[in-house]
Amino acid sequence: MEKVFSFTLDDGERLTAIGKALSSETRIRMLRLLCSHRLNVNELAERLEIPASSAAINVKVLEEAGLIGTEVQSGVRGSAKLCYKAVSALDVSFVTEEADDNSETVSMPIGNYVDYEVWPTCGLVSEKGRIDEEDEPGAFYNPERTSAKLLWLGKGYVEYRFPNHMLADKKIKRIEFSAELCAEDHEYNLDWPSDITMWINGRAAGTWNCPGDFGGRRGKLNPDWWPDKNTQYGILKTWKITERGTYLDKDKVSELTLSDYGLTGNGYIAVRLGNAEDAEHQGGMNIFGDCFGDYPQGINMKIIYK
Repeated sequence: MEKVFSFTLDDGERLTAIGKALSSETRIRMLRLLCSHRLNVNELAERLEIPASSAAINVKVLEEAGLIGTEVQSGVRGSAKLCYKAVSALDVSFVTEEADDNSETVSMPIGNYVDYEVWPTCGLVSEKGRIDEEDEPGAFYNPERTSAKLLWLGKGYVEYRFPNHMLADKKIKRIEFSAELCAEDHEYNLDWPSDITMWINGRAAGTWNCPGDFGGRRGKLNPDWWPDKNTQYGILKTWKITERGTYLDKDKVSELTLSDYGLTGNGYIAVRLGNAEDAEHQGGMNIFGDCFGDYPQGINMKIIYK
């Protein structure tokens, strides 16, 4: 699926990579060809009348910038790298997060969910040990759940409620929700995809196609008693809502804006994380708290305002 990349001047590393990719006439000609065809490296070399080795180098630069995607295609003469256009547009705003902007952050402990629906494998642990029985959905009602620092579910969701009274008298520029997440298999499995969605006040705010249940090295914050064979860490993902749309990290995933989520309509903001019922990859989810994984946080809501 082609994406719209949106950047500000704070995205220096990404802008530099894209600038490098677009600084070559050869690479621009490649992009023009890929607008209408999927071509492998040899086909690009033939059409551009350049050596295959040069074509491969230029393909790598475009791929590293995120402007094209590649996949291995099997053929009668072996495999070839098939290239395709991955971006439909670039949107660069010449703005930066000014020092006079203000922000407030609310950190929600991962055990403070108010609603859930989970199927095994599932469980919760605190910094010191397990909370109730493993693979027992009813354990998620245990009062000790509020001390959870890691929770996992094979399918389903958990929902949190964030305060919204601080929004009433402020001009909001954007609101962000971040969490360290990965998929959930019985033990860690790097090839275990899961489509993890965030809903805000009942509206889907974007889905992360997580590639696996991460392990193979210890999470930076994990307590010593946590077994090496288990899930170890996640990736910090951030959903951002602005007046221009909704973004997952740097990628625009929805046209829904700040006014579309009803952020001040109730006495709270409902944030749900999990697998949609129609998700292609029902791979479950791990949510990491402030002493598991790689990031010392729970689920954070950050409000940026004038």
